[in-house]
Amino acid sequence: MLVQVFPLLALSVIVYNVLVLVVGSADMAEFMLRGITITLFSGEPWKFSVGDLFLVVSLVLLFVEILKSTVTTANSIANHSLSLLVGIVALIEFLMFKGFGTSPFFLVICMCIIDVIAGFSITIVASKRDLGVAPPVVG
Repeated sequence: MLVQVFPLLALSVIVYNVLVLVVGSADMAEFMLRGITITLFSGEPWKFSVGDLFLVVSLVLLFVEILKSTVTTANSIANHSLSLLVGIVALIEFLMFKGFGTSPFFLVICMCIIDVIAGFSITIVASKRDLGVAPPVVG
């Protein structure tokens, strides 16, 4: 039950908070740019950074959150409310604290906003379908 209520994008925010504590706020932007360079078959170099990995994992979590919102239960409303809280906390961190003003963290905030809007929208549409809201049949 706790898994259904817990917003998964909170994991991204928590991991980023831990990274800021471990790496330090001054070096966070530089840390996000670290990565590896892979030469593609075309000969082009492709740099895959820590920030890119962070975003890929966050996108997977967003996908799972959207899938979770298709189920209409009382837990889904609590999940969307907590997702909104996570987004607000992340936005405050982005605006107020050093180390959080990076593009990867901003994109996680965007994912939190998308999660909240999509979650409520999908839940409303799914609940209409579950309740069988349709025009009356006159016959």
